[in-house]
Amino acid sequence: MPADPSERPRRVTVTKDGPVLVEGPVEVLLEDGSSVTSDRFTVALCACRRSRSYPWCDTSHRRRDKGCR
Repeated sequence: MPADPSERPRRVTVTKDGPVLVEGPVEVLLEDGSSVTSDRFTVALCACRRSRSYPWCDTSHRRRDKGCR
């Protein structure tokens, strides 16, 4: 593990039927080659693509009975 905190690995948490939580700040590269950034402490990335603010999770997956799949 690096001694400098800025060089430590980012923590990524995969949640059941929900978003992927990533310690920020983050830069997300999208399929079309563009990128979006967030400087938040933790960001929620949409795993189901139902979010109106994709790639950020807006909890749209909760509107279905079976969760995010």
